[in-house]
Amino acid sequence: MVPHDRIFGTELDYDAATGEVRSVRRVPAGYGKVAVLEEIESRLGIVPDRTIYVGDGSSDVHVMLHVNNRDGFTIAVSENRLLARIARSTVLSDNAFSIMAPVLERVLHWNTGEIRSLFEANGLALQTWEKARTDRITLRDTGDAREAVA
Repeated sequence: MVPHDRIFGTELDYDAATGEVRSVRRVPAGYGKVAVLEEIESRLGIVPDRTIYVGDGSSDVHVMLHVNNRDGFTIAVSENRLLARIARSTVLSDNAFSIMAPVLERVLHWNTGEIRSLFEANGLALQTWEKARTDRITLRDTGDAREAVA
């Protein structure tokens, strides 16, 4: 499926005799993801402003800040509030191909009609696309109502 040299995960050092874990070689979470990303960019000759990073959790914060700082494009794919504030775009969908919509629109400058045509050519109907940044606000009554001063 995916060649082993394209998979980046936690790497452990094992004792050959006992099979027990001796140490951790690499943990690609948090800052470790930044190191992995830079390794991939270097290996493939990708300049930083051509990097598109998709993340869904707290371990993606450092790498998203890193990518944004180098003019790349970041997409959050969860309702994680911290990521939503950092990512250049947030996509919430049941279909992974949905992340292509902001990439095509904001990176490649395609219009909605072109994007819709691409989706349809791949058997997908772009039914709704709500382009909104949402402020989530909760107010509660403190019981301390003061008269408004005119």
